[in-house]
Amino acid sequence: MWIGTLFALAAGLMWGLVFVGPLLLADYPAVMLSFGRYLAFGLIALPLAWLDRAGLRQLTRADWVEAGKLSLVGNLVYYLCLASAIQRAGGPLPTMIIGTLPVVIAISSNLRDAKRDGKLPWLKLAPSLALIAAGISLVNQVELAHLRADPDADLGRYALGALLAVGAVACWTWYPIRNADWLRAHADRSPRTWATAQGIATLPMAALGFAGTWVVFAATDAPWAMPFGPRPGAYIGLMFAIGLFSSWLGTLCWNEASQRLPTTLVGQLIVFETLSALAYAYGLRGDWPQPSTLAGVALLVAGVVWALRVDPEPVAAEGHPN
Repeated sequence: MWIGTLFALAAGLMWGLVFVGPLLLADYPAVMLSFGRYLAFGLIALPLAWLDRAGLRQLTRADWVEAGKLSLVGNLVYYLCLASAIQRAGGPLPTMIIGTLPVVIAISSNLRDAKRDGKLPWLKLAPSLALIAAGISLVNQVELAHLRADPDADLGRYALGALLAVGAVACWTWYPIRNADWLRAHADRSPRTWATAQGIATLPMAALGFAGTWVVFAATDAPWAMPFGPRPGAYIGLMFAIGLFSSWLGTLCWNEASQRLPTTLVGQLIVFETLSALAYAYGLRGDWPQPSTLAGVALLVAGVVWALRVDPEPVAAEGHPN
């Protein structure tokens, strides 16, 4: 349990970095950030695939199809929505919308995976969910007040950013549940191999998307210096850093956690990503969180600690008539 939790914490620290990229490269379109990140991830996965070639050979065609689906929805579409949201609404607001994932995933998996993982009793789970929801709500109120106080704020742009963040939530509600399905059904397989397989599956899609973006920019005479934009050194360096730490290493740590913990519980541990992203966003902003924000963070942590104390209860098998 605690080893799995530590892996989830490590994944959250890595994934928090993905919220930094759109802020550091605010002049880059979201498509460049999404396709660039996963193109880097795929290139990083190539030498790792050679080292892990024996494990990859064991994957069937159905496994590769599943890796492709996970990569498309949980990687490319998710980050396209998230990067677009951050560039339109800033860091904290989309971060806290993404912070609803622990609640959404916990409810979804408790309804869906009770027979496999055991059912977390709703009465015992309710305090944890309430604490997490209250923490997210508190931090959101602070950010909305900050938005209303800004005379230059474009409310329509922020609303679109919030909507895109909801789309990212939908993608990443689907991804961890489906990813856990495969990992739990293949407990004899290495989580490292599965992380590398997703990187390999991502590479052709990211390359095609990057090339398509290049063609569209050229056809529309977009004022954009392809292939790497106006700051190629910063762009390439950041894409490879996020590709290595957030995409491959973060996925590896998450896979390790997913094999050890019930999906309902591991879903709540995505809160570590939210906390990390908030810390990074406020660090870039050069500001210290308000007391209400810190109180919201404390509620989030309390909710996770409470969840760790809840043990799943086995679901009785249904009887069959004679």
